[in-house]
Amino acid sequence: MNAKLPAELREQLQANQDAQGYALEDEQTHKIWIVIDEQTHRRAMQALREKEDRESIQRGIDDMEAGRVVPLEEVDARIRSELGLPVRQ
Repeated sequence: MNAKLPAELREQLQANQDAQGYALEDEQTHKIWIVIDEQTHRRAMQALREKEDRESIQRGIDDMEAGRVVPLEEVDARIRSELGLPVRQ
């Protein structure tokens, strides 16, 4: 569901286009909402995914360098066992 943007809010957002977001406070709950344009949101999500990917890769490298590894044959055997596949000869 997409809510419609009231004219007053549109004017405020346009006046602050250079900002990374615009904070709105719900008068009843006092919860703060951040409004950003779709392009900014997409860029931020892409950057976050890339950061998480780099961190995951680095953890794998760290594990490998520390000797926290499992031989391929053992991993293959575990997967085959879990999936009920025949043992590889």
